[in-house]
Amino acid sequence: MNSPKTNLAAGILLLAMFLMMISSARNDALTFDELAHIPAGFGYLTQQDYRLNAEHPPLIKLAAAFSAELAVRPVFPTDTEPWKREIKDQWAQWDQGTIFLYQSGNNADRIIFWSRLAMILVTLFLGWLLFDYARRHFGGKVALLTLFFFAFSPTFLAHGRYVTTDVGAALGFLIGLISFLRFLKNPSWRNVLIAGVVFGIAELLKFSLILLIPIYGILWLAWVLTRPNQELRERMRSSAQLLGKIVIIGCIGLIVISAVYAFSMRRYPLDRNLRDAQGLLHYQDSATNCALEKATGRSGGECSKFRQAEINLKLLQNPLTRPLGQWALGMLLATRRTAGGNSTYYFGELSGEGYRSYFPVMFAVKEPLALIILGFLALMSAARKKLKSRNFHSIHLRIRDWVRDHFERFSFLTIIAVYWGTSIIAPLNIGIRHVLPTFPFIYLLIAYGICRRLFDRDILLATNLIGTIQNLYARYLKPLPGLILVFLLLLWLGFSTLRAYPHFLSYYNELGGGVANGYRIATDSNYDWGQDLKRLKVYVDENRIDKISVAYFGGGNLRYYFGDKAEPWWSARGPARGWFAISVNEREGAFARLAPGFERKPEDSYEWLREYQPVGRAGYSIFIYKLPE
Repeated sequence: MNSPKTNLAAGILLLAMFLMMISSARNDALTFDELAHIPAGFGYLTQQDYRLNAEHPPLIKLAAAFSAELAVRPVFPTDTEPWKREIKDQWAQWDQGTIFLYQSGNNADRIIFWSRLAMILVTLFLGWLLFDYARRHFGGKVALLTLFFFAFSPTFLAHGRYVTTDVGAALGFLIGLISFLRFLKNPSWRNVLIAGVVFGIAELLKFSLILLIPIYGILWLAWVLTRPNQELRERMRSSAQLLGKIVIIGCIGLIVISAVYAFSMRRYPLDRNLRDAQGLLHYQDSATNCALEKATGRSGGECSKFRQAEINLKLLQNPLTRPLGQWALGMLLATRRTAGGNSTYYFGELSGEGYRSYFPVMFAVKEPLALIILGFLALMSAARKKLKSRNFHSIHLRIRDWVRDHFERFSFLTIIAVYWGTSIIAPLNIGIRHVLPTFPFIYLLIAYGICRRLFDRDILLATNLIGTIQNLYARYLKPLPGLILVFLLLLWLGFSTLRAYPHFLSYYNELGGGVANGYRIATDSNYDWGQDLKRLKVYVDENRIDKISVAYFGGGNLRYYFGDKAEPWWSARGPARGWFAISVNEREGAFARLAPGFERKPEDSYEWLREYQPVGRAGYSIFIYKLPE
């Protein structure tokens, strides 16, 4: 397959992905996290003030705001209570988002569309970069198959449209790995500079990119230990030189981080910055609890939190280190959020502790089943090849030789292992999107394994007719059953994804019950993020409903879309009357059994709703009831 045809096929796949994302995004209401991210980006861009959404780095939000600012020029209000509020928690950003989008005379749908367009372009750039890297290192067939998995991934099609940081994180890991591998192969000062700038950009995409530091450490160690024909002294010298340059890469990255944060907070008053940081870090509470710990001799981690807060505040007080202090503040908030967990609905149970099986199970039911089968086939093929090999070296030497000869694939496995390991251990289980950054590497490994199984054939030099026939059989006939099987699986994969259109966020494969029933396994950003509110409006209009009570989870706004037709409702208000709609996230969380130690107020359990069955659904994530008047 020559390069022009390969590029054309890749362009067609990316065009198909673009059309699926852009057309489906128009009718999706604002999701929960977008209500915080979009106003935060406008705060950084137009006000150069970082008081909103400190727990996420700025680059994705800036890109979204830049796109919408160019196209819409909305009014960003600063004379509002949430903007002026002395932040004691992080809810001000959602309140500011509501006022900015829905209560300031702006066209909310235009702002949302143009903000999302930037994210769609980021997703397409990620796809092209993944394709280009795979083609250069593994060939056109592997590259196209990898891109097919990417373009028809319901997870990327869903989250690639939203102003959130998960696809940005996937891009960060890919560019971070590419630049670092290039540096290892050729540690020139030019590649040091490129790797440093890329590292800084990656850290500005999502705080989970801090994992690049241990990943770089593992790759550096593996690289120096697997270099052939080096004496111990030479190996130590070259490894020390590499390590020194890696430190410089980190320093360059910090300069890039500081520059972007300095722009984003240039007009953020220092006194307000310090008060916000103290409130977000619960500084006074930590100081009190630390003193109590010292007085009682108990250890509950409060003194550690207090020391972290003190260091962070000192960084913020120094003009030179203030941008890094704001970055470190976000890192602290993100780390504490991950360690603290979140309420999770999983197989009918509500818990705040997290589940070790969560991410493996969610991958098995949220990605197309055909991809899972292809992954098993690739894994079985690789295992079979290893078992058939007659390599009698020790395991240590075999591992060393494999890592040296397949360093790119070893790098992919390292990222997957580190990222999945930390995600599985953490109690924060609110969506498959949290392991999305590893998906491009998984796709590439599966594509490589499948293509190697189908197309890598040993063709012997034919010296007679029998040899020629054997070569023809090996080249054309022997792979035919495998080609047919893979072709059918790819058709299934594409059909499964297209059938879910435009409800990519709610996608579950056949094993997970499909789009209609996947919510029984897990909700939140796996199924219901508030995206179907505009579809509820269509249902209300088509059925000529004059009044409906709505228990809604998401970033949309009832009054903006419904006017006086919709009334916000919640369980504690008592039984609703007449038409009633409830988000799946709200309903399943209320109906779920409680894990040990998890509590729910009786008035929040929607007991009065249990005896009724829904008469309709808006999209898939909002159930609609007709209750007694």
